[in-house]
Amino acid sequence: MPTSHSRVSAASVCAAALTFSGLLVTGVVAAQPAAAADPAGYQNVRINEVTSSGNDTVELYNAGSTAVSVSGWKMSDDSFAQQSFSPSSTTIAAGGFVTFDSPKGLGDSDKVVIYTSGGTVVDRVEWAGNNAKPAMARCGGDGTGAWVTTTTAATFGAANAGGCPTTIPAASKVRVNEVTSAGADTVELYNGGTSAVSVGSWKYLDNDTTHSAATVSSSSPSATSIPAGGRVTFNSTLGLGDNDSLFLLDGNGNTVDSVTWAAAGATPSVERCADGTGWFRTSATATLGSANSCSGSGGGGTGGGQTGQLLGGGGSLTSGCTPEAPSGTGSTPSGTQAWPGGLDVTIADDVCAFATSTGPEGRDVSGLAFDPANPSVLWAAKNKNWLFKLVKSNGKWIPDASWSATGKQIRFASGSGQPDSEGLTVGANGHVYVTSERDNATNTVPKDTIMEFDPAATGSTLTPIHQWDMTSQFPQLNTGSKDDANLGFEGVGYVPDTWLTANGWVDPRTGAAYSPANYPLHGSGLFFAGLEWDGSLHVYGLNSDGTFTTFTTIATGKASVMDVMFDAGTQRLVATCDNTCGETHTFMKVDASGAIVPDVTYTNPTVMPVDNLEGFAIAPTSTCVNGFREAVWSDDGIYGFGSGTSSDGHALYSGTFPC
Repeated sequence: MPTSHSRVSAASVCAAALTFSGLLVTGVVAAQPAAAADPAGYQNVRINEVTSSGNDTVELYNAGSTAVSVSGWKMSDDSFAQQSFSPSSTTIAAGGFVTFDSPKGLGDSDKVVIYTSGGTVVDRVEWAGNNAKPAMARCGGDGTGAWVTTTTAATFGAANAGGCPTTIPAASKVRVNEVTSAGADTVELYNGGTSAVSVGSWKYLDNDTTHSAATVSSSSPSATSIPAGGRVTFNSTLGLGDNDSLFLLDGNGNTVDSVTWAAAGATPSVERCADGTGWFRTSATATLGSANSCSGSGGGGTGGGQTGQLLGGGGSLTSGCTPEAPSGTGSTPSGTQAWPGGLDVTIADDVCAFATSTGPEGRDVSGLAFDPANPSVLWAAKNKNWLFKLVKSNGKWIPDASWSATGKQIRFASGSGQPDSEGLTVGANGHVYVTSERDNATNTVPKDTIMEFDPAATGSTLTPIHQWDMTSQFPQLNTGSKDDANLGFEGVGYVPDTWLTANGWVDPRTGAAYSPANYPLHGSGLFFAGLEWDGSLHVYGLNSDGTFTTFTTIATGKASVMDVMFDAGTQRLVATCDNTCGETHTFMKVDASGAIVPDVTYTNPTVMPVDNLEGFAIAPTSTCVNGFREAVWSDDGIYGFGSGTSSDGHALYSGTFPC
């Protein structure tokens, strides 16, 4: 394996995994041997914006979940002589920005390389021909978008979207797609655009700052142009090592894309999953020159890895549906802990996939639930009376065409009405239970119901086989206001009796240990409905004769609840709240007194938008790979990071959660 690079410390390698020039970075960029320990999370910092006019300002962005110290960090320009700089803050908050004025003086054609205090390369960007005037910035997602010249340099210290052009150049759709550091050290480029791009004069570099760039055409004379949707390969003449990087520059010397790997990450190869858009992961088999296999281990320490479009990483924009901007943003509860799963998140659906005849305006997916008997199925409830059965295809959750490619419309037991379907869960009998907080045909009147649907029923419209109406229990919602009527049952979770009895839950009706035999018509579990009004959970036994038993009301400690689920993996009941509560999930347990109480609350991964993310589901542990399983979120407004961003028009996000 040819190499010309020094190695990072063993501690750095053990802590590292894989990174690329994008929003999520969890690897080590090898350079000179570190003279001092690198700060925790340094690899999550990206150069995000640069101007070579005025004060020659540079902006850094932290894509990680924890703050990163930049004390003692240095930069260099095209001289590669490192020099200290004075940042606006010595710490970058998670999801935050730090700026500094370059001590070097940046020119019309120049570069910026960022180093830790120990000399490890963090990131680099290169430009030519006044492209950093007014600024060069990542557009399409802070930390991950394409490097383009912006229309204004006024976004330093804030998100780049306001200064980005409406059209991204065709060359910026080219991505490094696969790299191997074994054998011939081969690189594959992929063109995700709609027109061919000439790449013969493009250049590439590794992370050895003493190396000169090599041209693509000199490495492979046939690699002159990439057709739309096509790929080319070439063999690196620089020598790629175990801990290395590949930086791609266009013919003018502007940075286009990059990938970094640690240890033996590029053996057999590192590849994007899916092609051109996804997160890099170590492959099981190199597929240079053809579609990536995506059959290896996950990148970024996330176990099985992710497929689909990387959150914030470019892609299709909204077409045919109108998103709603988020509303009702509130504070995060005190004591909330960071997301315990992987930091990388992907867009997991096709754009505008859930537009329907009653909801083309963009009120999209609200409730989510994995089928515990068949975890390859994800059920989704869409506002304005639609139910979707989703299956995985090429890393995305898409409607199961064998059930319905466009979803099935649901009605009340009367066969009429428009249930404001919000939450859903799967019962022990395999039936899908859906909550509604009102009839959208008369949306000023609450109708807090739980409906039972048999998914095996035929036809394009489903009518419940049972319906339980709890509206009279919530007079505070019946004020004649459509806003109050819209604060009812937002989520529901089925909780098996076995968990309640094994954990010593005390039946609030009797004051004694819960005995399922006391309720012979309720089946084998209870249903916990989440009330958006005040964040409380309401516990019911749903009887086969159409009646119901009310057990109790449980405080979650949150202002609202948008989804409810029982997770057998953690043996916890999970109450989810959207931006109203800072995008949090409260895991609840049975305490020593037999009461159900909050145990721990987690935030979402920091890369996710602050939106009305009303649905949340964790896959069963039977799906675990390398200690992780999938977590899925749904956006009720498909707004993502806003109009013109890669997440605009998408409703589903996929990440990982520990087993």
